[in-house]
Amino acid sequence: MLDVFIDSLLDSLKIVLVVFIFNIIFSFFEAKLSSLLEKNKKVSPFLGSLFGMVPQCGFSIVASDLYLKKHITIGTIIAIFIACNDEALPILFTATDRIWQVILLIVCKFVLGFAVGFLVDCIFSKSKKNVKEHYKHCEHTPEIHHGCCHHEIDNEKEDFLHSHVLHPLIHSLKIFIYIFVINMLFGTLIYFIGEDSIVSFLTQNKYLSPLFAIIIGLIPNCASSVLIANLFVLNALPFGACLSGLIVNAGLGSIYILKSKEHRKDFFIIIGFLILTALIAGYLGLLI
Repeated sequence: MLDVFIDSLLDSLKIVLVVFIFNIIFSFFEAKLSSLLEKNKKVSPFLGSLFGMVPQCGFSIVASDLYLKKHITIGTIIAIFIACNDEALPILFTATDRIWQVILLIVCKFVLGFAVGFLVDCIFSKSKKNVKEHYKHCEHTPEIHHGCCHHEIDNEKEDFLHSHVLHPLIHSLKIFIYIFVINMLFGTLIYFIGEDSIVSFLTQNKYLSPLFAIIIGLIPNCASSVLIANLFVLNALPFGACLSGLIVNAGLGSIYILKSKEHRKDFFIIIGFLILTALIAGYLGLLI
């Protein structure tokens, strides 16, 4: 169990370092980026799908922050989650004998990301309206445009150290605690079940593998995407099941939305579309 603690701590530190770096970057460009997404809201799911392809789970948390601030639509966050590659991408590319499947998997996630994102935004037009109203409000009161944790992001008089160093650090430390707890819970689960038992089950139940991969992928932890990628590399998980698991997995991004009482209903809507997309794509993928 000491190994689980150490691994969870190290994994959490790696993730929070990325989150901290991007929090600093976004402290300079947060307003401009959100404005860009708002001005291009007709293609924002496409931009979100591109954004989600970056292989780092810290991006899904940053994207969730943007969604909680009403800077992006529900279709855009879904596009980001579906396209999100997390830490799985470097592992997948080690399967050199099936590199074409890896490339196809990435392309499928990208296309499904913006396609489903556009569809969801058409269904939930209210999401677009909320983003638009949010920006109307910000235009009238730019000096008190708040970001996460209620800090001001448009006030030019705001202290540089507080805005671009102290706040990103405090915010990242809060996320670190959250990530570490989830990592410990998931690491303990794997410790008692064992990866070998999972591999044996999957090889004997091919047509249940997409469902099993979805269950693993829904675990809010970047280690779950690593596990799915490892199983694919070991030939224990077919293409379709791997696609299913990685579609629903967005690191800690989805669970980060759940912590907001105001957006808990949105969380279940998002998860529902992820599961539906994963099921259809996964079982079609088994034909490959």
